[in-house]
Amino acid sequence: MSEGGRDPGAGLSYRDAGVDLDAAERTKARLKELVARTRDEHTLSELGAFGGLYQVPPGLDQPVLVSSADGVGTKLKLAFRTGRHDTVGQCLVNHCVNDILVQGARPLFFLDYLASGAMDEEVVSAVVRGMALACGENGCALLGGETAQMPDFYSPGEYDLAGFIVGIVERTRILDGSRIRAGDVLVGLASSGLHTNGYTLARTIVFQRMGLTVDDELPDAGRTVGEELLAVHRSYLPLLRGHLEAPWLHGLAHVTGGGIPGNLPRVLPGGLGARVDRDSWSVPAVFQTLREAGGVSRDEMDRVFNMGVGMIAIVGADGVDPLTNAADEAGIEAFVVGEVVEGHGVEYQG
Repeated sequence: MSEGGRDPGAGLSYRDAGVDLDAAERTKARLKELVARTRDEHTLSELGAFGGLYQVPPGLDQPVLVSSADGVGTKLKLAFRTGRHDTVGQCLVNHCVNDILVQGARPLFFLDYLASGAMDEEVVSAVVRGMALACGENGCALLGGETAQMPDFYSPGEYDLAGFIVGIVERTRILDGSRIRAGDVLVGLASSGLHTNGYTLARTIVFQRMGLTVDDELPDAGRTVGEELLAVHRSYLPLLRGHLEAPWLHGLAHVTGGGIPGNLPRVLPGGLGARVDRDSWSVPAVFQTLREAGGVSRDEMDRVFNMGVGMIAIVGADGVDPLTNAADEAGIEAFVVGEVVEGHGVEYQG
């Protein structure tokens, strides 16, 4: 007999190797109700099928499917430190929703991939509960996904998370930048924090340079490090859904990794650039703290973080008031941050 009391020649099970199939089955049963709440009249399959079935909604003459995939990145490290796992699921869905929103698409369904070293039923349920909540808020079905156990691949207590979204838009209503002209106005829509980008730098500054814990108050932020850095990535679909076909809406840019300089040019036609006035909005305290504590240059901050602007709408002059009024009603701060100009790239003023 071995030291642990097990006969080294005895047969092994999958559980002995680190994969608990029983826990996986229990987790699936717990998730079934959460997923079912997001079903709509076009959902044709239930959780457990090999593939998710979704009927393309009627009413579009030339329907175009728009898809995207993304992850939460090292924001997950905050979930591990705090033991709070519901917000990262919301962040994942909202990020993907915003990515297809910039092309005028509304989401149809969402799929997820969650991999960990061992099945923690409570953690998985919390993550999926967040995704189901966000899917409900954005009006899309959580059609299915994959939960994988990969012992020896992930550190204990850690997991990775990715999401895949499919949306739909009428071909003639695609926001492809073709309507953007020099002189168009850039309206910034406030972010809810770091969203899902820049966390490797932020964590280095907060935990190593500043020596803070997740329970310490972040200077000038009015809440703890954990609360601030786990703030849910905002979805702009509820605000913009009713304006996607407005003639004054010429384009949208989701401000993710790369900041405004890295994302705004992605939606501008050739020969056009943007002039952005840094003084046109108040940068939230969390970004000021990160810059000062980390000694980060202004240009580097602009390249890494959204700096308080999570989405930029490119509108004609007649669209500024309708959009800012709608944002005010939705409780989202909106501000004119600049204009489209002839040239290329982003030029900052202020």
